[in-house]
Amino acid sequence: MRNKIILILSIVGVIGGLVSAYIYGIERKAQPPAFTPASNPYTKGIYANGIIESNQSDGANINIFPEVSGVITQIMVTEGQDVRSGTPLLMMDDSVQKATAEQQKSQAEAALALLEELKAQPRKENLEIAKAQVDLAMANLHTAQDQLDKIRKSYELYPKSVSKNDLDNAENAVRASQANLEVAQKQYELTKAGAWVYDIRNQENQYNALTKASMSSAALLAKYIIKAPSDGVILSINAAIGSYIASQGTYDTYTQGATPVIVMGHPQTYLAVRCFIDEILIQKLPLSSEMKAEMFIRGTDVRIPLEYVRVQPYVSPKIELSNERTERVDVRVLPVIFRFEKPQKARVYPGQLVDVYIGGK
Repeated sequence: MRNKIILILSIVGVIGGLVSAYIYGIERKAQPPAFTPASNPYTKGIYANGIIESNQSDGANINIFPEVSGVITQIMVTEGQDVRSGTPLLMMDDSVQKATAEQQKSQAEAALALLEELKAQPRKENLEIAKAQVDLAMANLHTAQDQLDKIRKSYELYPKSVSKNDLDNAENAVRASQANLEVAQKQYELTKAGAWVYDIRNQENQYNALTKASMSSAALLAKYIIKAPSDGVILSINAAIGSYIASQGTYDTYTQGATPVIVMGHPQTYLAVRCFIDEILIQKLPLSSEMKAEMFIRGTDVRIPLEYVRVQPYVSPKIELSNERTERVDVRVLPVIFRFEKPQKARVYPGQLVDVYIGGK
């Protein structure tokens, strides 16, 4: 009985093995690829990694950093929005700077009021008082002179009628009245002359200094509103209301470094592609007049012809490494810029990596 069971199990095992061998031996059709891999369209084309940018005839994207530090209180734009030059983008808390600007403006206005007061001298009322003091001193002099004349005439007629002491006092009174009159006349002339030219000049300098300080504070106050430096489109906003930003930018949680607060590009009728050509392939680049290229969007079958724009004539270190052990870490690349009209059917955005083949005519 035991031998029969072993024989049956052996036969079942053999049959199972034959069936498995047959099933796994059947040829299976390969799954079609999700997209056709990019192939070199040129006989001697050069491959390069490319990154899509906004079409900048004068460089790269516009990285906006604030000139002052502060907390964002309002963001007036959204990503993807077209803006005109001078459009307010965001606002920071300016309460302290606003108070400083108002204080310096008030100081400048006070200095101007004092300057106008100095230039308006002499004041009519002050001049009238000085003239009245001259008249009073003159009247006192006449009174003292009359008294002296009377005492002197009496002394001349009969010396014993007036004491020598009274005569001397009368003469002294006349001299004192004459001195008072001279002081009053000089005070009148001083009042009539108005403010001293040096006082006016000094006040003018103070007013000009305070005015410039006020203008500087007002200009600094305007920096708390960041405005678009040119026409373009908002590509990225890297901060939120309540975030603290400084002249170095804003802190990026993912990269743990400083990034621009806002990134802008020019209107996106055309987009640009910046290709990085390995330094060992630079000599194989076609002449600029014969250069042509095609761009392949990764993960799709889309291929877009490119229009040559310029070569950025500066070989710089490569910033994107493939993490392969055989790749040189000191490789340098030459940026070549192409442009293309933004396609209607394919979705492409600045910052997207693409494959580019460059050939010659």
